[in-house]
Amino acid sequence: MDDDERPRRRSTEGSFGAASLLASESLESYSLDELDARISLLQAEIDRIKSHREKTAAHMRAAESLFRPKQL
Repeated sequence: MDDDERPRRRSTEGSFGAASLLASESLESYSLDELDARISLLQAEIDRIKSHREKTAAHMRAAESLFRPKQL
């Protein structure tokens, strides 16, 4: 099994461990180019999460419509 396919262990540092660490990191030592690269990387992650969220929501809507009791 590839590392990407293994379930990731959730952080014990709150529910958003890595994001919390990023949010608290000092940005003073970063150059403009490094900040732009970081923004691009974070935006790509936001887009990935939004896409996954929409797939999950669609799955939930499909399950609800399938298993919802029929109203007479």
